[in-house]
Amino acid sequence: QVQLVESGGGLVQAGGSLRLSCAASIRIFSINVMGWYRQGPGKQRELVAAINSGGATNFADSVKGRFTISRDNAKNTVYLQMNSLKPEDTAVYYCHAVYSGSTAWGQGTQVTVSS
Repeated sequence: QVQLVESGGGLVQAGGSLRLSCAASIRIFSINVMGWYRQGPGKQRELVAAINSGGATNFADSVKGRFTISRDNAKNTVYLQMNSLKPEDTAVYYCHAVYSGSTAWGQGTQVTVSS
């Protein structure tokens, strides 16, 4: 079972930036897809961004142009750089991995954007 540990959440003003990190317990080159989901208050969990083992990325329309996702295979870590944050980005952000026919979730990290 892959363990995923997120960090980097916090409180930021609108227009600010945060970088989330997700450290995996295995070599991430063996993970097919790693991604970030979020769940805002009273909302369903939604995909924010994903990156596959080949480096291809996918983003939710709501974050395109503001968020980037990257992976550092040497550190077994995936990053979510969030710029121009908006109050509607407030949510718990979860790291997710798809590997060998299984999936794993991190425990989540809170991101709060104040107006």
